[in-house]
Amino acid sequence: MTNDLFTFSIKSVAFDEDYHPADNTRITTNFANLARGESRQDNLRNTLRMIDNRFNSLAHWDNPNGDRYALELKIISVEMNITSGGKNDAFPLIEILQTTIIDKKTNERIDGIVGNNFSSYVRDYDFSVVLLEHLKDHPHSTPDGFGDLHGKLFRHFLNSSAYRDNFNKPPVICLSVSSSKTYHRTGNAHPVLGIEYQNDEYSSTDAYFAKMGMKVRYFMPPNSVAPYAFYHIGDLLGDYSNLELISTISTMETFQKIYRPEIYNANSAAAEQYRPSLQYQDFSLTRIVYDREERSRLAVEQGKFAQERFIKPYRALLDQWSADFAL
Repeated sequence: MTNDLFTFSIKSVAFDEDYHPADNTRITTNFANLARGESRQDNLRNTLRMIDNRFNSLAHWDNPNGDRYALELKIISVEMNITSGGKNDAFPLIEILQTTIIDKKTNERIDGIVGNNFSSYVRDYDFSVVLLEHLKDHPHSTPDGFGDLHGKLFRHFLNSSAYRDNFNKPPVICLSVSSSKTYHRTGNAHPVLGIEYQNDEYSSTDAYFAKMGMKVRYFMPPNSVAPYAFYHIGDLLGDYSNLELISTISTMETFQKIYRPEIYNANSAAAEQYRPSLQYQDFSLTRIVYDREERSRLAVEQGKFAQERFIKPYRALLDQWSADFAL
């Protein structure tokens, strides 16, 4: 079975204060969730301001007024095209963010990092349908082959001409650390990424991203209050410039402050031994308004959408392709 069965097309849209989510956008993505309701424009304006302010605070050299840089964000939507039985179909596979750095001193546009946020219907299906059902009878475990298909689809995308023609470097995904694990501060520090942490074992998310071909390192950037998980391919510290890394930190720290304020907008910083908790009460809220309960509920609905629209109708085809998959 050839990989020609599954090809990819890429669309992009600017994430700015005029952003309106497309009808087929996953509605729990960080960016789409902000851009609905009465507060949508204030949400977008405040979010973009937070991102720029954080970028300039980290990129402080030759930047005496703290306003040299601005960040442009594009939402990258990846659609998988399926050719089978003489028919063509398409399914929205993932959404990620691409950053571009604007140097207002030199008028230069500098490529940032692609990835940052990570949004996936198939991941919703795995965590909100497959895993939840499995945990009813088998607590504290994951199903056999959990994340295998998603990992292979993601690696197939990275090896595709669609990715190579549009992006020069592998992605970096920046997510919250796991509330089920304890993280230990190391003696290693990076001028931009900050203090490195380690944990004793993978979280379920770490293991899931490993199947996507991604390693993980945990860093707490300067003036942050908790470490982040940086999923990457290759050398995180060597493959990306300081400005590229700052573009990811400033973007994803802003979203995490909004969506996980108990961890990332806490009023005290992580200690040497740190276990994050969403029950922590000493934190501050941002000025961003969104429906938190709706966000959690919709993840399940979107997982079921992937099940009905993609997994069930193409189960045999996907199983055979996955069995034959080779990089």
